[in-house]
Order: sequence, then structure tokens, then C-alpha cells
Amino acid sequence: MSTHFDDIERQARALPLKEKAALARLLIEELDQSVDANAEQLWIEEAQRRHDAYLRGELEALPGDDVMAEARNRIK
Repeated sequence: MSTHFDDIERQARALPLKEKAALARLLIEELDQSVDANAEQLWIEEAQRRHDAYLRGELEALPGDDVMAEARNRIK
């Protein structure tokens, strides 16, 4: 890699965690041109639908650690 790249990488690694996350998101969005412009809004609507169903007693809450463990098991 170029010296310029190495400088940028060093600066990026020195950023606070929130700024690193923001930078990563911007770079990923720039690289992934296939992203549906409405995808974020659709996920917000889905989250709201699930939250409303939970409040109505139609869905149960599960511990996050259990959900993540199940997800990891499914992709093995």
C-alpha cells in the first residue's frame, strides 16, 4: 500500500470508537452501490412492527445472548 494509505489507516485507527463506526459505515455505503435506498426505512418499519407485536403480547422477548448464540449456530 502507499504511504498515503498507511497515514490514513493510522489516523483512522486513532479515532474514537463512535467515529470509527461512522467512518466504516460511510466507506461501506460508498463501496456497496447495490444498497436499496429504502432498506433503512423498511428495517425501521419492521422493528416498529415487532415492537408493537411485543407490546400486544404477540411476541416474547428473548435474551440477546441467546438470540446471538442461536444465530451463530445457524450459520455454522
